[in-house]
Amino acid sequence: MEICCNALIFDMDGVLIDSTPAVARVWGKWALERGFDPAEVVGRAHGRPSLTTIREYLPDADHIAENREVERREVEDVEGVVFLPGARELLAALPQGRWTIATSCTRTLAEVRLRAAGLPVPRQLVTSSDVTNGKPHPEPFLKAAASLGFAATDCVVLEDAPAGIRAGKASGARVIAFRTTVPEAELTEAGADWIVNNCSEVEPVQVDPRDGSRGLKLILHDLSAVAGYQR
Repeated sequence: MEICCNALIFDMDGVLIDSTPAVARVWGKWALERGFDPAEVVGRAHGRPSLTTIREYLPDADHIAENREVERREVEDVEGVVFLPGARELLAALPQGRWTIATSCTRTLAEVRLRAAGLPVPRQLVTSSDVTNGKPHPEPFLKAAASLGFAATDCVVLEDAPAGIRAGKASGARVIAFRTTVPEAELTEAGADWIVNNCSEVEPVQVDPRDGSRGLKLILHDLSAVAGYQR
């Protein structure tokens, strides 16, 4: 399966890195302290700005103070934060200016987790600190594409969360979804164009712009694992 595009926009958690243990510890403790079900809160917190989750559970609280405390705990807890299969190799194979990250983390937390996992921090990194509307709104991906000098319609988004998939599709991008976080049915329902296991199944091929192509060609390996493949 071959996909042509100009650039790739990655979500971070669940696509490039696994911070699941840290997220579960921080949000689980926060939920218990405030009388909520930890499993439910952890599930809803994934793939969205932390402020969104806090506002939903504590509509009358000091959201800024609550968010500051959650971020402090997340920044301090990086135990078990690692890169996911194929992530390091995929990023290393991509040319500069052809990829970036759009994450629901704050900039501080995103940089801490990327460094903890041993992955590069892109110059055009887009975080919740940089947008007014978080996922599932398309703003993070629209801004990320623009930072690379491309339209979102010429980019491919790599996501693992339904909110992020919806944001990518709303921006006009095509979306490769990962089975790292939620059941495949939820990825399909959110509108994913293709579904793979991890970055190791995505191979980039740089194309000479003189041949009239769109800059990058992606080869998706193991077609049996690509649910959206149009046979």
